[in-house]
Amino acid sequence: MAEPRRQSPLKVDPAIDELISQGAHFLGLTKKDLVAEAVKDYLAARRTEIHDRMTEAMRLLDGSTSSRLTLLTGVPPEEIDRLGGVRE
Repeated sequence: MAEPRRQSPLKVDPAIDELISQGAHFLGLTKKDLVAEAVKDYLAARRTEIHDRMTEAMRLLDGSTSSRLTLLTGVPPEEIDRLGGVRE
C-alpha cells in the first residue's frame, strides 16, 4: 500500500506571507487553501506556456546523454561536441 503524502512547508518572503495571511483572513480561507487555489489558477492561466515548454523539452530529448546534457545545461549539442563530447 502506498504511503500517505507528507505536507511540505512552503518558504516565502515575509511580505508575501503577509499578503497570504491577509488574503486568507478576508476571504475566510486557510492560508493552505488560499495558496492551493492560487497555484491552481496560476497554472491553469499558463497552461499553454507549460505545454509549449514541455513539448520543446520532449523534442530535445532523443534518449542520448548529449540531449540530456543540453536540456539540463542549456549548452547546445554543437558546443558539447566542440568541447570533447560525451560518452554514450
